Formats: sequence, C-alpha cells, structure tokens
Amino acid sequence: MPGRLLPRQFYARDALDVARDLLGQEIWHGDVGLRITEVEAYRYPDDTANHCRVGLTARNAPMWGPPGRAYVYLCYGLHQMLNLVTNRNGEGAAVLIRSCEPIAGHDTIALRRGGKQGPALLTGPGKVGQALGLDTSFSGHVLYRRGGLEVRRGSSVADVAVGSRIGIGYAEPEHQHAEWRLAVAGSPWVSRSRQLRSAER
Repeated sequence: MPGRLLPRQFYARDALDVARDLLGQEIWHGDVGLRITEVEAYRYPDDTANHCRVGLTARNAPMWGPPGRAYVYLCYGLHQMLNLVTNRNGEGAAVLIRSCEPIAGHDTIALRRGGKQGPALLTGPGKVGQALGLDTSFSGHVLYRRGGLEVRRGSSVADVAVGSRIGIGYAEPEHQHAEWRLAVAGSPWVSRSRQLRSAER
C-alpha cells in the first residue's frame, strides 16, 4: 500500500518550518520514489532570493499559492527545479528540493540520469527533477491527491545540518548568509555538505 499523502495544511506554514519537516518525507512519480535529504526555504515577504520578490509573473504564478502545489521552473535552459509551495494563498513562498535518496525505481532513475551511480544521481535540484521525469507542465500540480506527482509521509529526521543557500549571489547579504538550507545530517545524499554545520537543538 502506498504511504499516506501529506495533507494540504502541512504546507500552509512558513517555508522554513515546512522545509525542516520535509526532510525524510517521500516524493513519488510513477515507479520512482525519493526520500528528501536536502531543501532550501524561500520565504515571504522580504526574502530577496525569492522569485516572488519581483511580484506576480507568468513563471512564478504557481508559487503564490494555494499551498500544497508544485512550482517547477527551468534553470539555465537545462534543469527542471522542483519547489513545493508553502505559506498562505497569496504569499509567494516555497521550498526547493535540492537532494534526495532513491527508495524505489532505481533502474528508471539510473536511465534518466545517464547511468550514474551513488549520490551523484540525486545531489542537486536539477538531478532530482530529471530523476522524477519532471518538466514545467507540473507547475501548479496538486501534491496531496493521488496520481501524478505525490508527496507521501516518510520518516522523521533527528539530526539536521544547516547552511546558506546556493546560487543566490543576486540577493541582499543578509539573505545570502541566512541559514535556510537544511539537510539530513551525515547523509551522503546531500550536495556541498562541507558547507553545512550541525543545527543547534
């Protein structure tokens, strides 16, 4: 039996709170199942790294809600980046899925990722999107209903590592340095783990 879907209200909170609780949860699309190991929060209203800082656009429209939907955008014309929309409807915020660990569909993942093995399969948001077979048509897809892209309840994570987000040199310094990247401490399925530190309890 498939695992229980995370409900809509799970996402209807501040992106940083949702980000922490997404670690250890599962993303499924078809036969591919991934365990979330690394995320980044993009918060509302004053985060200058947030795509919604420029206001409502055709690309970022799904990020404005309602919560519990996917926001998928194309980065550098190559990488499909999966974000899970958070906060209240009308507040542009989301959590980027940076890295995952495979739990099902290993052959499909390897095929989509060009035969790569080990953590190189899924340590990076573009790799996650490729492994799941996503494109921008998934933007706005509801995550808490069966069929298509689903986020299911997984296992809790005891130890979390934190660090600054990656690739946001355009943001204000306070947001560049904010420790809004979170990961499963000690997991090999995490990108740039040397730039993370143990979170305080």
